Amino acid sequence: MARTTAHRPPSVVIIGAGFGGLAVATELVRAGFRDFTILERADEIGGVWRENTYPGAGCDIPSPLYSFSHRPNPDWPMRFSLQADIKAYLEDVAREYGVTGRIRFGTGVAGAEFDEATGRWRVRTEAGEVIEADVLVPAVGQLSRPAVPDLPGRESFRGRAFHSAAWDHDADLTGKRVAVIGTGASAIQFVPKLQQIAGHVTVFQRSAPWIVPKNDIAYQPWHRAMFRRLPVTQKIERFRIWLICEFLSLGLVDLPVVRRYLERLASRHLESQVPDPELRAKLTPDYEPGCKRALFSNEYYPALTRPNVSVETEKIVEIVPEGVRTADGVVHEADVLVYGTGFRATDFLVPMTVRGRGGAELADTWRDGAWAYLGITVPQFPNLFLVYGPNTNLGGNSIVYMLESQARYIVQAVRALASRPGVALDVKPEVAARFDTVLQRKLGRSVWTRCASWYRNEAGRIVNNWPGTVTQYRLKTRALDLNDYRAIAAGGDGA
Repeated sequence: MARTTAHRPPSVVIIGAGFGGLAVATELVRAGFRDFTILERADEIGGVWRENTYPGAGCDIPSPLYSFSHRPNPDWPMRFSLQADIKAYLEDVAREYGVTGRIRFGTGVAGAEFDEATGRWRVRTEAGEVIEADVLVPAVGQLSRPAVPDLPGRESFRGRAFHSAAWDHDADLTGKRVAVIGTGASAIQFVPKLQQIAGHVTVFQRSAPWIVPKNDIAYQPWHRAMFRRLPVTQKIERFRIWLICEFLSLGLVDLPVVRRYLERLASRHLESQVPDPELRAKLTPDYEPGCKRALFSNEYYPALTRPNVSVETEKIVEIVPEGVRTADGVVHEADVLVYGTGFRATDFLVPMTVRGRGGAELADTWRDGAWAYLGITVPQFPNLFLVYGPNTNLGGNSIVYMLESQARYIVQAVRALASRPGVALDVKPEVAARFDTVLQRKLGRSVWTRCASWYRNEAGRIVNNWPGTVTQYRLKTRALDLNDYRAIAAGGDGA
């Protein structure tokens, strides 16, 4: 293929058709760029909202905010919408912006390398095809690879076993003994549903989550009519939710007093819903609010008080054919084993192999933990722009807001490349290093340093979270500064 010329805008390959990939695609369309392709391993769009179909799956950020600002949805059925409605929303967005026809489904990506001679990316699919593009945008997310604990004897279990992100809908759980390992965001949602049909549910809890009331409502026909006829009312709802989330986010680093408020709110919620003092003691967290993901539920605690549910806090030592053995020697018999153990969130872009200038491999660059300038780009990897990259996850607001900020920044880069044919943008190492130093210093003051969580890698580095508000991130990404980059000419050195 010919190199970019003044008459042809940069070509873009986006990996992933979830919220992140669609955020970039729709911003490209809005900016008038249409030379892009989305490579999607699955046969449908949706990302986590395609994969997570467990009972009760939904979002813990209210839908008016958990949606694109340029495409509000007046027809949300409830404030905290469920999986099917979120996936339908993404399908509608892709169709309305003409993105669906630019998606290559069933196309997994094995790796990519930057060709210095042409200044373009060569993307290798799992089928062996090579696709070239000027710009590469991995948008595979942080929550796409389920984490299953490597427990001794795991393969010996003779019943059905599956992860919540790969729910076995063929498994009839009616009247069965179900063992649930994990008490994270997914388990909080599916355990109450299991309690209603299973004979007995044993919840294995390593650490108790902080849970606050879920202020959910079903939007009535008059709500939806009002949102359609007076769009400003939905904007007010969005702004109100955004403002509350911004305030709560301050408690993660700069305003510890907010954490005391959350602790009181969550403690009262626990006391009001769990009358048994012994069970309540089990469900009381032993770490500061915010150190791990805070959760929202009105159903989880009541489910745990039912006669057919037990909470086990003894450490799991092995899986046996009959069930789960804990450190006290007790075997908890089970017919079905469900892992609600989250995702391998710190393994960014795995298992793809990405090579940049001079053969630099991204996995080597990230050996001590993933990092990127603005969470978007890495030195020696020109024209590679990450979506939902390192340190862009949130502890208390809508990730869609972050994705829009990143997408707008990336479109600015594409626009800059369109006016500089034959050139690639490579962030300067000193710029990226300075950004990371300041970021890590602020992260060191955050509540996330005070417990173990999926926000940190094995060495303890916080690689997932952004330590500020989404407003602060929006301001940092509002304008692409070309002084932060070296212009790399195809076949030559940068300037």
